Amino acid sequence: MDETSPPLESLLLPSIADVSVPSLDVSREAIRIDVCSTAAGAARPDCGSESTRVHSSYLRFPADVPSGGRSVVLQQRVQRFFCPEPSCARRTFAEQLPGLTRRHSRWTERLRSTLAAVGLALIGRTGARLARAFGVSISRSAVLQLLDALPEPEVPAPRVVGGDGYATRKGRVYGTVLVDVETRRPVDLQPDREASSLAAWLAKRPGIGFVCRNRAPYFAEGATAGAPQATQVADRWHLWQNLGEAAERAVARHRQCLRVLVPDR
Repeated sequence: MDETSPPLESLLLPSIADVSVPSLDVSREAIRIDVCSTAAGAARPDCGSESTRVHSSYLRFPADVPSGGRSVVLQQRVQRFFCPEPSCARRTFAEQLPGLTRRHSRWTERLRSTLAAVGLALIGRTGARLARAFGVSISRSAVLQLLDALPEPEVPAPRVVGGDGYATRKGRVYGTVLVDVETRRPVDLQPDREASSLAAWLAKRPGIGFVCRNRAPYFAEGATAGAPQATQVADRWHLWQNLGEAAERAVARHRQCLRVLVPDR
């Protein structure tokens, strides 16, 4: 690179602080990026103690997001420091580059977030197949583990909530699923179908203005007790179910009339 070209770290790792990219090796199959920290010391993650006493160093090879059909691997020089805290159980610790890697991970944070996004869209088996298509070998179990490690998203309090029963052991164990009707996303699972549990859940969310429910007595009692300010309505699916059942009963009652209108041949 000439003197007017920006440094490699600003091109390849623009959001990572205190990092240097001394060299870059490109072959037909892979790209290897040499990475090392430029910080004078590091803080131990457990006690937060700062240390500048280097114990040793070693190489890590985390995989990064593929580029141009080639796999990308970092060759990261990691320094291990002495912990200055005498009471600390571990005498040494390895530095981490925030935003680039984490302990015991074989991927960069960039690749990790990419695989997690694939998993959120396609779940395990299909997500693993797509990842292999763009050059990352991963099992469906590893995709699911990435999803399990994601933090719980901040869910805004619903204004219109709907609910229905679900079965963990059909005919024996039932619970209640609660859904934000406006976003059509589940917001919670109740382990039972008790009016008291539903009422307690609704009482913690005074901003609920409408409750879409079925005809189950526990749902009516729980909604009335927990959200007296809310208007209770039936959702479209249960309205159609009610209409279908009413039509079926009417046809059954007047079956003899139909036989008179359509004589047997």
